[in-house]
Amino acid sequence: MYNPQNPLIVQSDRTALLEVDNPLYEACRDKLAAFCELTKSPEHIHTYRITTLSLWNARAAGMNSEEMLAVLNEYSKYDVPGNITHDIKEYVGRYGKLKLLQEDGRLLLRAEDNILMTEVRHTKTVQNYLLELVDARTVEVAKLERGRLKQALLKVGFPIEDLAGYTDGEHLGISLRDVTLTGKPFRPRPYQEDAVAHFWASGSASGGSGVLVLPCGAGKTVIALQTMARAQMFTLIIVTSITALHQWRDEILDKTNITPDMIAEYSGEKKEIRPITIATYQVLTSRRDPEKAKKRKGKQSQLDKEMEEIEAEEGTAPDATLGTSPEGAEGYLNLELFNRQDWGLIIYDEVHLLPAPVFRITADIQAKRRLGLTATLVREDGREDDVFSLIGPKKADVPWKVLEKQGWIATALCTEIRVSMADSQRLEYAIAELRDKFRIASINPVKEQIIKTLLERHKADNVLIIGQYIEQLEAIQTAFGAPIITGKTPHKEREKIYAAFKKGEIKVLIVSKVANFSIDLPDANVAIQVSGTFGSRQEEAQRLGRVLRPKSEGVMAHFYSIVTRETRDQEFAAHRQLFLTEQGYRYEIVDAEALKA
Repeated sequence: MYNPQNPLIVQSDRTALLEVDNPLYEACRDKLAAFCELTKSPEHIHTYRITTLSLWNARAAGMNSEEMLAVLNEYSKYDVPGNITHDIKEYVGRYGKLKLLQEDGRLLLRAEDNILMTEVRHTKTVQNYLLELVDARTVEVAKLERGRLKQALLKVGFPIEDLAGYTDGEHLGISLRDVTLTGKPFRPRPYQEDAVAHFWASGSASGGSGVLVLPCGAGKTVIALQTMARAQMFTLIIVTSITALHQWRDEILDKTNITPDMIAEYSGEKKEIRPITIATYQVLTSRRDPEKAKKRKGKQSQLDKEMEEIEAEEGTAPDATLGTSPEGAEGYLNLELFNRQDWGLIIYDEVHLLPAPVFRITADIQAKRRLGLTATLVREDGREDDVFSLIGPKKADVPWKVLEKQGWIATALCTEIRVSMADSQRLEYAIAELRDKFRIASINPVKEQIIKTLLERHKADNVLIIGQYIEQLEAIQTAFGAPIITGKTPHKEREKIYAAFKKGEIKVLIVSKVANFSIDLPDANVAIQVSGTFGSRQEEAQRLGRVLRPKSEGVMAHFYSIVTRETRDQEFAAHRQLFLTEQGYRYEIVDAEALKA
């Protein structure tokens, strides 16, 4: 049946093409996002892909195959291809056909039928994790291989529903305040309570592990505090930086009955362990043998390299001589922190940035409750399936535009401004190596003219200028006299500048990539992005999030990206903007000359 009014074309290769200039575009986009991945978003046609992982995440969040097919049938111009209907039913149906259970002190893998168990037992990548056959549908599993078994089976197309439950950690009495220490009334928002309810699942084995996806500024920390209050157990929280660590500590003290002597910092600066311990990813992944670490650098993924760049820029990488504990897994100094205390809950902030060593230790602690928090599940290294296996499936995903309409985050306008290069720089770009081309285009000095125009337009606003390259940011500081925060800025100085910005004493602040993650600047309402990390959708999410905290009197937020046209800068910007489209934002593309006119 052909319906020309509909905006969607579903193709037999598992792609779906969505017309942007169609009255039904927004409604269709919002429903597709629940079980499809956006892969391209040019002006007129957006391309989605139906993947096994997107289907399983949707199923774990409570959506069934009938609901997914109803969306496709409702909005498709043509009949949905038969193989798509079959594939969705088959793959969604696979979720839950294999279950992990605890019975009589044993960890068991149980299949829906004998044939499936036979297939599992004959899969070479799985056999090392299996012990004795209990019956035709059930096999015992080595307890320490719970995580690796889930990883291995997911990679061959069988997601496990883990119902084996958890071991309770040491008790910790924690409750939320009705009035914060700063004297403000405090009550979690409805969507925050719903997210916690989905994750906790009344304390049953079907809850207790998974990922909650919410926008920056939507209060992921509050969700974590609610979860801690449900768990009532010792908690380990892992964050991206010392600045984030201090913000978490302050939020816990402000909104719960926890006292300072119950919270410890485990970082390059301090190494203490208490009922609530907040650690940085950097300290957990430091290596005892620096030479061995150097040899590994050539094998790193782009994501690992990015984390290392942040660590190096921050100057928070712990010295290899710090700490007195025995060497951790694979030569890592501090991974044994996961076993140094009787934790009942482990919280992974910005779980999309989880470093590889933390994945490995997480595979060993599957009996602990695990909560992942993120604004986007996208990982540029393609390890979303490991997040699914080891942290848990997506339990809640609140669309950014939904929270915007409800007034919980600010309304944002996204604009890409394209600039040209000077002739001398065009020649340098033309003969440069591929990687250097991106840097040259990113630090294009012509961008400073646009910054000047935007700062004049937003004189009364609180503006963040965000970039990747320190040399570029220092040149902008020289040109405009605004304070700058990079990894070299001491933490005390950094927090002093942040505080001045929050009070309105500073109206323009220049920040490097160290401000990408977990930085709370609620009054920022304009972000000017002058350069980014290649095509990182994660980074786009974090940078947009810097200006999405709700504003007084409904003040509009603006997110500008200044891009050098017809260069690698423009190519990577197009990939980063996939995130904006995924979340329902339309971005306007403006020529620099038109902006200045």
